[in-house]
Amino acid sequence: MSDTFKAILVSRDEEKKQSVDMVDMNEADLMEGDVTVAVEATTVNYKDGLAITGKAPVIRRWPLVPGIDFAGTVISSDHADWKEGDRVILNGWGVGETHHGAYAERARVNGDWLVPLPSSMTPVDAMAVGTAGYTAMLCVMALERHGITPERGPVVVTGAAGGVGTVAISILSKLGYHVIASTGRPNEADFLKELGAAEIIARSELEAPAKPIAKERWAGAVDAVGSHTLANVLSMTAYGGAVAACGLAGGMDLPTSVAPFILRGVSLLGIDSVMAPKEIRLEAWRRITEDLDHAKLTALSTVIPFSGVINAANDIMAGTVRGRVVVEM
Repeated sequence: MSDTFKAILVSRDEEKKQSVDMVDMNEADLMEGDVTVAVEATTVNYKDGLAITGKAPVIRRWPLVPGIDFAGTVISSDHADWKEGDRVILNGWGVGETHHGAYAERARVNGDWLVPLPSSMTPVDAMAVGTAGYTAMLCVMALERHGITPERGPVVVTGAAGGVGTVAISILSKLGYHVIASTGRPNEADFLKELGAAEIIARSELEAPAKPIAKERWAGAVDAVGSHTLANVLSMTAYGGAVAACGLAGGMDLPTSVAPFILRGVSLLGIDSVMAPKEIRLEAWRRITEDLDHAKLTALSTVIPFSGVINAANDIMAGTVRGRVVVEM
């Protein structure tokens, strides 16, 4: 094993101007933790794009290795749950925000943050799912807990061509839901239908300022966009329906009214993937192995080398990335 390894390091100067570099690090440069992992695969999520481009204050400790999730093999462990050779996944827990993250060939983390890599998956498979796909599964589970079954009616997925959207469509369609995909990229319509979307609607239908309440169009929703899109989705949700909100690609604001909640009994379900308890994570990954078609996972993924991460981060912010980007280390 080499003493040094490659990493992407995000720094900033006294004027708070951000820079991103590929550097050599060694294990002494890693942060505190009781498990050291050889990172075998990671991914580029929207949040990673924000961190690398500096378009939002994702990184809160400097300098930092970004990357919010990884899959790999334990090299050493002082944690009771893990031993050398175990294959593991990490999603969230502040990794890539306040703790050195996935964009390095080694990571040292708290063993409580790890979950086992399912035996049916490779590290590349797991990162084709990644935090975006795991978040999509959390959204589906939340809708199910709220009683939103396929019999209740359609489910709309916003940001449909993105990481959360593509996995959500794949899972929901396999479970028997009638999926409506909302996208600003009409050229992706055939791809979204291959993943399982029954209908495609233009993003523009949901972008204008929302009416307090509008015609009922769906029983549930998975929203990764926020802002006016989420407000419109809420206004069009049927009586007793629910919306799982997990993203802010369109903005952090929510210009809505209480009307959907008090006139239709609509529920807004907040989805947090970063600090979700371990039992929920384990259930989500178990469900992913059962309810996500492996062929669809391959279709919605693009594999790139580690050297392509920075370009991919810029592409995801430009809105030109389709589905999931997997980084094979």
